[in-house]
Amino acid sequence: MKTVVITGSARGLGYEMARVFLKNNVNVVISDVNEENLSKALDTLRTIDCQAKVESCICNVTKTDEIENLIKFSIEKFSKIDIWINNAGVNQPEKAIWELTEEEIDFIINVDLKGTINCSRLIMKEMEKQKSGAIYNVEGYGSNDATMLGLSIYGTAKRGITYFTEALAKENEVKQTGIIVGKLSPGIMITDFLVNAVGDKEKIVLSEKTKKVYNILGDYPDVIANHMVNGILDNTKNNAKIEWLTNRKAAWRFMTASFNKRDFFKSLDAPKE
Repeated sequence: MKTVVITGSARGLGYEMARVFLKNNVNVVISDVNEENLSKALDTLRTIDCQAKVESCICNVTKTDEIENLIKFSIEKFSKIDIWINNAGVNQPEKAIWELTEEEIDFIINVDLKGTINCSRLIMKEMEKQKSGAIYNVEGYGSNDATMLGLSIYGTAKRGITYFTEALAKENEVKQTGIIVGKLSPGIMITDFLVNAVGDKEKIVLSEKTKKVYNILGDYPDVIANHMVNGILDNTKNNAKIEWLTNRKAAWRFMTASFNKRDFFKSLDAPKE
């Protein structure tokens, strides 16, 4: 039975991928910085009727020792890590670049880019020892060079993720490690991530124009997770890209928007109890 480790998986896409992996009889280690959210996620995932098992481990991807502990913990529980998914990420406040503080910029880059780099670096060493494995990094807004106010530093980090992943995949080919490195491109996910910045420390008030685009192109993470997990389990190619919101799909959504009206923000804008 295979084992997958997913960073940032107490909720959102990471959590939903964990759920789908379990249903496909893959052992799962979920991780997050928020102990309360992680505990709730673990309890819920353990109610799934399947042969696979799930464990949890606190991990801040900006801290090397905690990444190393996550790797050690996962191997102790399941002997081997077959798939590693770098999903942990934070959003940025809806501000221009010069309005952001140095601390905010550092936090976004350290989590969204440097965290993925260090996780990949450390798990690569372990997968080299076992001579097998797969690493997938999550792309986001900016990966395709798109720019907009309020996503500049986040987009810079995600553009860096794309280049880094392609470079890591190339190095795997040169070194002939046999390890798969790929990208996950989920598109726009309708979660609290859209309205929270820098690790839920600051609220984002989206414009009606932005909400309109998100209502057309967005999807809930459980829908996207099924596509991502099936793609990962089927993939055998290095430098593969598993993509949900393709250009063709986006174009079709805009063409049919007047007939398929959706409003995801009734739930996201509602006050939390």
